[in-house]
Amino acid sequence: MPLSFYKYQGTGNDFVMIDNRKLNFPAEDEQMIKHLCDRRTGIGADGLILLQDHDDYDFEMVYFNADGRLGSMCGNGARCTVRFAKQLGVIEDVAYFLAADGEHQATIEREEIQLKMGDVAGVERIGQDFYLNTGSPHYVRFVDNVRDLDVYAEGRAVRYNDRFVAKGTNVNFVERLSEDTIYVRTYERGVEDETLSCGTGVTACALVAGMRGMESPVRVKTPGGNLQVSFEQHGDGFRYVYLTGPARLVFTGTVPLPEKV
Repeated sequence: MPLSFYKYQGTGNDFVMIDNRKLNFPAEDEQMIKHLCDRRTGIGADGLILLQDHDDYDFEMVYFNADGRLGSMCGNGARCTVRFAKQLGVIEDVAYFLAADGEHQATIEREEIQLKMGDVAGVERIGQDFYLNTGSPHYVRFVDNVRDLDVYAEGRAVRYNDRFVAKGTNVNFVERLSEDTIYVRTYERGVEDETLSCGTGVTACALVAGMRGMESPVRVKTPGGNLQVSFEQHGDGFRYVYLTGPARLVFTGTVPLPEKV
């Protein structure tokens, strides 16, 4: 039976999007999802997202990592899901939706989408580095020349160290470019490689930059494009956190959906 899909990307972070309002996608089949995300034998993506109905919200977003496992919050994926919801006629320009970390609000402003992220309760210091949760867990390290860094090797070393090996963490490397701009590269768990951009990672890095004296909003450059994060510091944490950036349709299609991969 052929599967209809949509391919979206937000600053190079790409997703297979499925309209699952009829609940006919085999969401329990990890190997199927892994196959669809495979860039050689499937459609190819950093993750797969199901858009589903919900009684209390405009829709529910269910995110899976490229390894087929159910994922946590994905900022770039959430913006893509909002754009997808508008394409399907589920919303107009404002969305109230449910994700893995709770409820979110988003507003479409022409090419960009402003996404309200969850509050962040606190930031842990680990030596010179930082650890926090912005809907997904993120390790943040500031470096001098992020463009020359071996993100795969350095990120993997943190992600698989004794503390994080069981559940994993995303690992971000940050360089301050100016008084209001940082450059971020991210090693993502579940993908187990560098991605062109990570929305929750960009958010984590901007908040840590705020702790280090950078004022809101923080402009963020990534290998996949530019984003902006605004926030308000509140005690040891942050509130009114917004991630703003593009989300675009790449292509649509159908693919055979075998019973088992």
